[in-house]
Amino acid sequence: MPFRHTPFAMAMLAVLTGAPLAASAQTASSPPASSSIRADLDAWAARQMRLRSIPGMQIVVAKDGRVVFSGAYGLANLQTPVPVTPDTVFSINSATKTFAGVEILRLVERGEVKLDAPVSTYLSDLPQTWRPITVRQLLTHMSGLPDIITRDGGYVGQDRASAIAALADLPLRSVPGERFAYNQTNYLLLQWIVEQARGRGFETVVGEDAFTAFGMTHSGFGDSLDLVPGKAGSYRYGRPVGGEAPRLQNVHELFPSFTRAAAGVNSSGLDLSRWLIALQAGEILRPETLNALWTPGRFNDGKPGEWANGWVVVDRPEHRSIGMSGGGRSAFSVYPNDGVAVIVLTNLAGAYPEELIDPVAARFIPGLKLTGVTALRERLEAEGFDRADQVVADLIERDGAASLPESELNNWGYRLLAGGKTADALTVMQLVVRLYPDSANAYDSLAEVYARGGDQTQAIENYQRSLVLDPANLNAVEQLARLEGRALPKSDRGG
Repeated sequence: MPFRHTPFAMAMLAVLTGAPLAASAQTASSPPASSSIRADLDAWAARQMRLRSIPGMQIVVAKDGRVVFSGAYGLANLQTPVPVTPDTVFSINSATKTFAGVEILRLVERGEVKLDAPVSTYLSDLPQTWRPITVRQLLTHMSGLPDIITRDGGYVGQDRASAIAALADLPLRSVPGERFAYNQTNYLLLQWIVEQARGRGFETVVGEDAFTAFGMTHSGFGDSLDLVPGKAGSYRYGRPVGGEAPRLQNVHELFPSFTRAAAGVNSSGLDLSRWLIALQAGEILRPETLNALWTPGRFNDGKPGEWANGWVVVDRPEHRSIGMSGGGRSAFSVYPNDGVAVIVLTNLAGAYPEELIDPVAARFIPGLKLTGVTALRERLEAEGFDRADQVVADLIERDGAASLPESELNNWGYRLLAGGKTADALTVMQLVVRLYPDSANAYDSLAEVYARGGDQTQAIENYQRSLVLDPANLNAVEQLARLEGRALPKSDRGG
């Protein structure tokens, strides 16, 4: 039987053959955003999907307690194909941690938990070195605990008890409160605290407190083993063996029941907006408790971290935002001083929708100015990467060179490289070298992009520059030996 070339089938073929995906917008019933904003956001979403090769996406914006924009774009499932609708369900992965944070603060509000109390106050049978760690240090990833995630992405142990037993004799990675280290073990313990206090499973608690309480009829827990009605597929761009171009692959994810406070919620943008509206309105936590929820933790030296209690804080003089992302494909943030919430959900691991939150919010928050790498990315995507030098000069003149941190530029360059956009990655890494000419890492990263692009001469030259700046850079030594066909000196070999 011939394949029917419906618009959605054509879109699917476009994705599978590497052509740009054309986004089709479906806007929820008469949201009060102006027609010009709707048209602008629809066009912007189409561009982002094309640039990031995103199959399907939802964007939802709430302002002053109501949804003002809802857009559904592209394909939820490439195999069928099925379009994204406002009711399509997406995995939010680690953004589930925001629900865990709220549940812990509910217990704080009731006087059943204290954030700065040792975890052993609420949980027994913990390893001795774990007992002094505070609840707040778990929430903010300052615990120093070893991680239940293995190198291959699996989990240590088959349940909570066996996972803790497997880690019990391992040393802490750092003194609690000394440094940040993102860690799933933290949320395994937080889930246990919630379950002990509430007398039922974490999924049941969140189901009652959030999903049922606020009419989140398209939300629940589940992973790749569960049949989740209306759920979008999960995809990533993988690089096949043999150096071929990245291609779309299915993602298989498992979130065991004892890890569901760390990841496991599936939801729609509209459902999440109901929860975020209620949270901002004080319907879930009292104002002082909500403020505590969104207050960053502090290290032992008193300096604040970026993480609050299950949420990441962007603390700036104006338009502060608090949110979370998950799986490199789902993100949401609230702007508490502006009464705005933005949700961007995709079905592509590696879409990094957290980069899209501020650009969407800026269309609804007067005075929210895009700065730094966000502003650079928006302009280069719109104007072309050949405009990089002029755009960077404009941004430095307006905001100063410090607004373009080396680490953020470097991360962006690697994301472009991972997505197969080698020429754009090269432009970004060249910018990093020009802005940070004394950085060995900048030259190392630039060399890697040249190598991936097949320019061996430039790769060798830039690895050599990196070694001049940092003679201890073993990666540069190894890569130079490989590129030049030499054996590593014995002193540089492992073992």
